[in-house]
Amino acid sequence: MYTQVTAFRRVPSISIVMDSKKEDAASAPTSPESRRTRSNGKGKTIAEAAPPSVTVVSTKATPSPRGGWRKGAAILDFILRLGAISSAIGAAVVMGKNEQILPFFTQFFQFHVQWDDFPMFQFFVFANGAAAVFLILSLPFSIVCIVRPFVVGARLLLVIIDIFTMALVMAAASAAAAVVYLAHNGSQDANWIAICQQYTDFCEVTSEAVVASFVAAVFLIFLIVLSSVALKRG
Repeated sequence: MYTQVTAFRRVPSISIVMDSKKEDAASAPTSPESRRTRSNGKGKTIAEAAPPSVTVVSTKATPSPRGGWRKGAAILDFILRLGAISSAIGAAVVMGKNEQILPFFTQFFQFHVQWDDFPMFQFFVFANGAAAVFLILSLPFSIVCIVRPFVVGARLLLVIIDIFTMALVMAAASAAAAVVYLAHNGSQDANWIAICQQYTDFCEVTSEAVVASFVAAVFLIFLIVLSSVALKRG
């Protein structure tokens, strides 16, 4: 009787152990992440690892901040060049059409003065006309500097042309200004009379032409300075 009782008491303990093993097997995680967790000695999952940083490299060329300044200088160069052309052409045309005939004349004498009576005025018309031609021929190079601001050869050629043209215009304007001064004031030491007391219109137009030529020279000076600064900062 005692043996049967002990056997009866062992059966529940065996079933309880088996049931507990089944519950542990059922409650064990079956997901892949749990397997990786168990296989990893440090207990960290792949999902918990931080993703690697990705560096994006752009191959697009970034424009230089100086390009805008150089293009603006090229546009200003083109505008100043147009101003110099207008002034030089105006000076040559005004002087080339300058003449005056005094109202009092006789059958044998006629008081007439014209620009080509003075060699200095002839040089003045030729120099300003040549300067206008050189400046017109330089316009395509100025446009190239606008389209391609970093071109050095075209800008250097413009500086050379502008220096030569400025010297030519300045020489012509200075020579004509000297003649105009003598025409207005004369010279007591040389016994030269001031002809502007009679030829007032002629002297007035001549003065306007000389002023226009000096304005063209000022434009050219600004052009030379602007191109030199652009080349230096390039």
